[in-house]
Amino acid sequence: MKWFFKIFFKTIRLIVGPIVLLVDKLTTPRGIKRPAEEQQKVDQEAKNFILYQFKTCPFCIKVKRNNKRLSLNIETRDAQHNPVHRDELLQGGGQVKVPCLRIIDNNGNDQWMYESDEIMKYLTDRFAA
Repeated sequence: MKWFFKIFFKTIRLIVGPIVLLVDKLTTPRGIKRPAEEQQKVDQEAKNFILYQFKTCPFCIKVKRNNKRLSLNIETRDAQHNPVHRDELLQGGGQVKVPCLRIIDNNGNDQWMYESDEIMKYLTDRFAA
């Protein structure tokens, strides 16, 4: 019976995943328009963030859409299919759970933020116009 559920949910993900990605692509939000030098400053600050994600995770898509709305160019890393990124997430954050925002401060210290709503609030508070 366990194998049945495993196959069932894997099949559901294979069917629903591409649909979710297509809907996201078709309904991409517009970003904030900033003056060039202000956007350059935001891009420089965004280099201190890395978003660990699974491509079809709805919570990850929610965070990425928020990043597009805020015009943030945050590096994303696939923790589902890339074992190096998955291991970084496990070693640094302590668990393989996505979305996870890695925040690197000026001293090189890491902070790992896991909840999508918390990530979105943090980024919105920091970068919203």
